Amino acid sequence: MIARFIYRVRETLRIAFARLRVHLYRWQGADVHPKCLLGRGTRLEHPWTVHLGARCMLQPDVWLNVGDPDACLRIGEYTFIGRGTEIEVSRRVTIGKGALIAPGVFITDHNHALKLGAPMFQQRGEEAEVVIGDDVWIGANAVVLCGVTIGEGAVVAAGAVVNRDVAPYAIVGGVPAKPIGRRA
Repeated sequence: MIARFIYRVRETLRIAFARLRVHLYRWQGADVHPKCLLGRGTRLEHPWTVHLGARCMLQPDVWLNVGDPDACLRIGEYTFIGRGTEIEVSRRVTIGKGALIAPGVFITDHNHALKLGAPMFQQRGEEAEVVIGDDVWIGANAVVLCGVTIGEGAVVAAGAVVNRDVAPYAIVGGVPAKPIGRRA
């Protein structure tokens, strides 16, 4: 009986602090819907470049690393982002409505150049928008690289490295990710 009471109090406080974090980031200029939940340790770099739709839930230790003050990160309503996920944005990343992003996922819209003749650290990086459609499920520890579009309703298996577009309702897995099925 006492354990149940303590659990309820702890959960009530967890939700209250998650909502308080939303208001902190709204105060800093983020376009975050008031009904979102931001877990403990969640970080938003350049918060004024971030848009979170209604009822988004970010578990603890999610890092929305928008590296350029002119970049844009848009996340649709009812999207869930799991613990320890990192989204690196140099230009633009868009995630649709109702997406499920499991723990440990890495998403980036930029990469190093690979040309010979100059050291890599002196070369200008490559940037290409990442678009993740509505109702997409990305499994734990998957990686989504720059220039990728993941179609509506697609599934990315755990540990996959997505370096090419994924068709709507396709199931992909592996390194690099290849089609392994379709949603029925």
